[in-house]
Amino acid sequence: MALLKSEGYEAYGAGNGQAALDLLSKKQFDLVLSDWNMPEMNGSELVQRIRATDKKLPIIMVTAENDPGRVMELRDLGVNGYLIKPFKPAALMAVLDRLFPSGSKSAA
Repeated sequence: MALLKSEGYEAYGAGNGQAALDLLSKKQFDLVLSDWNMPEMNGSELVQRIRATDKKLPIIMVTAENDPGRVMELRDLGVNGYLIKPFKPAALMAVLDRLFPSGSKSAA
């Protein structure tokens, strides 16, 4: 989150998938950046719950698993991008630049 804020993005943190859904119900965001593995709800369930109500909100998933099956699952779920941990800040910024060429600055 510190990287996003240092780049001028308005960023909010959520400790788990349910907390992310709670934030999304209260505020409109331009992006969701989520870890695949989290307590209470994994990334797959979070994406499915988001996609049930919002098909267009960009979602970037972060995962430690560099498995082609996982990548296909992410795409099938409607994830717009993914990063394999550990990743360099430049990799995140490249994905954001691709998704937001005009520089929209609000992320959850």
